[in-house]
Amino acid sequence: MAADAARESESLDEENTLKKHFVRRVSEALEAGENEQVYALVEPLHPADIADLFELLDVNERPALARAINDLMGSEVFAELNDHVRELLVESLPAEAIADIAEQLDTDDAVAMLEDLDEDDQQAVLAEMEPEDRAAIVSALSYPEESAGRLMSRDFVAVPEHMTVGDLIDFLRESPELANEFWEVFIVDARFHPVGTCALSWILRTPRSIRLTDVMQREQTLIPVTMDQEEVALRFQKYALISAAVVDESGRLVGQITVDDVVHIIQEEAGEDVLLLSGAGEGDINEPIRDSYVSRVRWLIANLLTALLGATIISSFGGAIEKLVALAALSPMVASIGGNAGTQTMAVAVRALATNQLTRANTGRILWREMRVALLNGVTVALLIGIATALVFSNPLLGAVIATAVVVNIVTAGLAGVIVPVLFDRFGQDPAVASSVFVTMITDSMGFFAFLGLAVASGLVG
Repeated sequence: MAADAARESESLDEENTLKKHFVRRVSEALEAGENEQVYALVEPLHPADIADLFELLDVNERPALARAINDLMGSEVFAELNDHVRELLVESLPAEAIADIAEQLDTDDAVAMLEDLDEDDQQAVLAEMEPEDRAAIVSALSYPEESAGRLMSRDFVAVPEHMTVGDLIDFLRESPELANEFWEVFIVDARFHPVGTCALSWILRTPRSIRLTDVMQREQTLIPVTMDQEEVALRFQKYALISAAVVDESGRLVGQITVDDVVHIIQEEAGEDVLLLSGAGEGDINEPIRDSYVSRVRWLIANLLTALLGATIISSFGGAIEKLVALAALSPMVASIGGNAGTQTMAVAVRALATNQLTRANTGRILWREMRVALLNGVTVALLIGIATALVFSNPLLGAVIATAVVVNIVTAGLAGVIVPVLFDRFGQDPAVASSVFVTMITDSMGFFAFLGLAVASGLVG
């Protein structure tokens, strides 16, 4: 134990992350071709820490590390790897090695490892697998991406409804090929349709003679095999599930999804929405540079095009700006404040849509709520900027104009921040993908138009 603790102190810091000098030692050993030293350094690490080490090394060093620690590259390490890192390593390994690893993984993890391979490479790996494992993965790959069929595990325990508790206990003890970990047993009828569940705690505390149908919980949440993984996560969150049965179109039990899979999905979906709002694509630091470039530049170009509308509005008030230069200095402030307010409201709306807190039933109420919040924010900020502008430029009318423009733009931002994501959602599009571009366009345009238009209409510039 003391030796293990000493080795951990050499590689891990107080935050349980790999130390910089440890990563550098591994990198230097790889560069020198000292594979035995690399193996000695890595061997004591937990599989999750080995996965972290791959991500911390340069992309060109990762295949060399995989070769140096060949027999440490088990299923536990691959299950922890970042998707992009795993894809690179899979491409560098022979089909037989990938097949061996895939057979050790749960079906959902094996599918995640193989689904991004080229068709030829994928078929080569499947050809090396045992028929039963191959059939399970081929079946999973036939379902849509990010669906329950891809996410589910086929390692579950299902028994007929005529069994007693004693029969079930004997079956669990005498069957060596059952799933390694499970929390409940599914009870099925003659058509293999799930009719109830029994938690292991109930089974252990119930007399052997009691029939399963008398102790099982009949009410259960069934997950259709084609359900989107985000909706699956919402079901687990709403009903506080630990596991749930997955059924096909005919109602037959085909798999189960457990809460550890869903925690990963919740984290993935939450991060994905935040990154999409910023136009950063996947936002993964291990993503290839070309993919990051393509995903980000298109939204920058879209922003450039929408910014032309704001520039057109400003140019139409060129005469007014020439007469009062302060308008040029202050107009970006109005647009910027509105943009920030719109981003705040949009983030709240996108999250509410993702968690089903914002639905058709309460859209009007939420819109009215955000308008009131926007009005309060607008008045508060308008008073501050109006007074400051009047004092700095010795022009009370200019202060009143910018204050009014700020209120108008923040209220507009509140409306746009809700309406734009809701419209995208109604038309079946992901509201996180393009909402920010349109909300920014609306707030910038309204900010310039309201401020410059009010300046002209009030007689501030004649």
